[in-house]
Formats: sequence, structure tokens, C-alpha cells
Amino acid sequence: MLVVCGTINYLDRGALSVANPAIRGDLNISLGEMGVLLSAFAWSYALVQLPIGGLVDRVGPRVLLGVGMALWSLAQAISGLVRSFSQFIWARIFLGVGEAPQYPTSARVVSNWFAVRDRGVPTGVYNAASPLGTALAPPLLTLLMLSFNWRWMFVAMGVVGLIAAWIWTLLYRDPDVSGLSAEEHAYLAYGSAPETPAKPTFAEWRSLFAYRTTWGMILGFFGSVYLNWVYLTWLPGYLEIERHMSTFGTGFAAAIPFFCGFVGSLVAGWFSDLLTRHSTSPVRSRKTPVVVAMLGMALFTIPAALVQSNVVALACISVVVFLANAASACSWALATAAAAFSVWPSATARISSTLARSRSGWPGRGSHGGAALSGPGFGAV
Repeated sequence: MLVVCGTINYLDRGALSVANPAIRGDLNISLGEMGVLLSAFAWSYALVQLPIGGLVDRVGPRVLLGVGMALWSLAQAISGLVRSFSQFIWARIFLGVGEAPQYPTSARVVSNWFAVRDRGVPTGVYNAASPLGTALAPPLLTLLMLSFNWRWMFVAMGVVGLIAAWIWTLLYRDPDVSGLSAEEHAYLAYGSAPETPAKPTFAEWRSLFAYRTTWGMILGFFGSVYLNWVYLTWLPGYLEIERHMSTFGTGFAAAIPFFCGFVGSLVAGWFSDLLTRHSTSPVRSRKTPVVVAMLGMALFTIPAALVQSNVVALACISVVVFLANAASACSWALATAAAAFSVWPSATARISSTLARSRSGWPGRGSHGGAALSGPGFGAV
């Protein structure tokens, strides 16, 4: 269900990128304004990340993700009814608010149901929904748009999301209400830091920003997601406008890099767990692949922009997106490992435990700060 919900999440956020030229023509939006519109989602998404970390601890993933899906699906459907640039901005803002719980709740579900040593693969699996949804968006949404129009495309996706929200709420349950055996509870507790029932206060959450580890992860997420979001938001429009591909051809060509990203996320989850089992430091085994992948992203982006051949450019972009999603999968596993093994020197066991279970939202603020700047930045260029 997490993969299904995450795929719909990325289909919905990618709809604007797919319909970029059609929307600009219909609503008379400039490239600069489109950049602002593309980033409106990311600004609200980033701002909501920090309180989401606390909310998932208080209300649980079942309720929070269900409500979030309903909200973002309504916003997606309303996007098909807008008549002006300002109305579209507000629809995208509420889309970002609704989608914000998706990955913090996914991380909480994985930490609820898997021991620390085994979280790499399931993290890679749910993280793979990101490139999978992005890969499916160009061909699927292009066919919907060409068969009807861009407005009905948004409305149809909103209806699909509302159905998924209902199914998620109906099916998902936490381990503490699932009747697990003593052996299963012992498995879940293996390798985890001792937990206390008290909830962290806001002051305790805020104290995390006094540590270099926190800022290092935020800045790392910022750089990685900035580059990834340049492709996520602008690739279909770039191929159509600058590479002179047809709308139909773009729908399929733009899918190729993100299918590579889907594979990258799955491979990274497996490889990260493999390194952890053969390393004395779970944090280092998660961190090293992230650093290597981010260096590769920068290296292959340069020829992607300069080569004349569309085939070579798509090949380079595919490598970048593969590495970007590999870095993302390892990064979220790194966040839980850093919390579980008390990288924050004086952080209490309460805060470490909560970070390990909820993905906490603070790395997401850094990552989607980069996403928010990628829209207007690339549009202005």
C-alpha cells in the first residue's frame, strides 16, 4: 500500500510538469511564472515537514496518511477547475500540505514493522514509489491529456487518490494492534535504542539543530533534491521546448530516466543493507553510498546539458536520476540509523527513538527547500 500511495503521490505532483506547455498556453503563463507555480508545491511541502514529524507520533500513520491523501486528492481535482494563475498557486500549496505526510509516515511504518538492521530494503521499496510514479506520469498522464484535456487529467487523478485514501485507512494497522507474538516483538526491538513512552517536547526537537550532524544531513538533502527536482519538474517541458520532441514522444522519453531511478532506489536499499551487515558502523555504511551517488549526479549532469544528441542526453539524465534515487533511499535509511545509534551526542533516548521511527521531518525541510528553489531558479535561467 505504501508503494501504491507513493506512486499516486508522485503522479499527482508530476501532473503539472507533464501539462506544462498546455497550461501555459491556456492560462497565458510565462516560463518564469510556471517556475513559481512548480515551486509553490515544494514551499508548502517543506514548511509542513517539521510539524509532520510530531504529528505522526501523536496520531499514527494510518490516520495521518489517510487525511493527507484525501486533502491532496481534493487539491489535485480542484487544479483541473482553476481559471487563473493565482487560483492554481493556491491549489498547488494545498497539494503540498496534503502530500507532506507521505514519506514521514512511510518511514514510521517501516520502523514499526522492521528491525534496524533490515530497514534498508523496505526503505528502498517505498522510496521506489517516487521514481516509479514519476516514470509513469509522462506516458500515462500524456495519454489522459491527449484523450481528454489537461483539466480532466487533474480531476481523474484526484478521484483515484480519494479511493486510495479510503483503502489505506481501511487496511493498515500498527503492530501494537495486530496481535504479534513474543518472538515478533523481540525481532522488532532488536538493535533499537531503549524507548520511553513520553513524547518529545518542541524544545527538545529544536535542540537537534545545535548539532553538526543535523545541519550536515539537511544541507546534503538540499543539494541532492535540488538537482533531482530540476529533472522532476522540468524534464518533460525541456524535452519538448529545447529538444523539440513531440508531446507524444516526450511522454515516453521522459519516462526512461525515472524507470532507471526506480531501479536505483531498489538496488540502493539492498546494497545499503549489505554494507551494514559487513560494517562496524551502520551510519558509515549508509553515508558512503550517498556521497558517491551525489558526486556522480553532478558529474553526469554536465554532459547532459551540453551534448547535441538527444539519445546521449537522455542516457546521462538516466544515470543522474538513477544515482539521485539511490542517494535518496540510502539517505532516509541513514536518518533512522543516525537516530537509532545516537549520533547526536547529548540527545535524549526519547528524541533518538522518535527520530528513528518517524523520519522526523527535519531532513525533509532541507530536501524540499532545494526542491522549492529548483522551480523558479531553472525557470528564470
